[in-house]
Amino acid sequence: MQDFTVTEKRKELMKLLFIGDIVGKSGRKSVKDFLPLLMSEYNPDIVIANGENAANGFGITAKIARELFDLGIEVLTTGNHIWDKKDVLEYIQNERRLIRPANYPEDTPGRGSTIVTTGSGHKVAALNLSGRIFMDPLDCPFKTAEKEIELLREETNLIFVDFHAEATAEKIAAGWFLDGKVTALLGSHTHVQTADERILPNGTAYISDAGMTGSFDSVIGMDKDISIERFRTQMPVSYRVAKGDLALNGVFVEADADSGKAINIERVQLGE
Repeated sequence: MQDFTVTEKRKELMKLLFIGDIVGKSGRKSVKDFLPLLMSEYNPDIVIANGENAANGFGITAKIARELFDLGIEVLTTGNHIWDKKDVLEYIQNERRLIRPANYPEDTPGRGSTIVTTGSGHKVAALNLSGRIFMDPLDCPFKTAEKEIELLREETNLIFVDFHAEATAEKIAAGWFLDGKVTALLGSHTHVQTADERILPNGTAYISDAGMTGSFDSVIGMDKDISIERFRTQMPVSYRVAKGDLALNGVFVEADADSGKAINIERVQLGE
């Protein structure tokens, strides 16, 4: 009698590298220095980064966005500082790889999500949302997510969400709400990487905050002496991006390329 070996079809994996909030020139140098090492180690299919603080710590410009794209980032998400540099208004209208929170009003410039095709031919969606607790009073991120995800799933099951929010409770609630509906919900905004990464029961990778990319000899990327002075005196001293002690924070996610369900999430920490 002939023997037959039954083997399960091997799942094709989609690999994502998400880079936490890039802060100023120090953050851009961190990407330049560390991203090649991460590309070699993880071989990601797509790299997404939050770039809302990439221009001197507040906002992003067209020139800086192009610089980051040239370094290998495919999609730039943002947040509440997206409008701090006014030249972004025209650029974001035409550059689909730069997105802003989807829960801004409908007539706001730009778009809240985008779909890119990787070198392997897979379509990957990125969705940007902003929280409302201790943040600007935008539209409901939960209702906005439902609408956006319904449209995105017509083209792909691989959906990665950057939830730019202050309150961890709001982020965690969003993670449970979107569990099984998106591949990953990755928090940003606080610039402090959390240690709660996990795969939720229905296959969504989650972390409350992916962290910051820039100078860690700082107060969330800013010169520590100036930050201390502001807290001690309550005077409006101008912030300045810190230098030195460069590091890159983020997360690496692996997912089933067909179902879009995550199977692994790892924190990423590289420094000088």
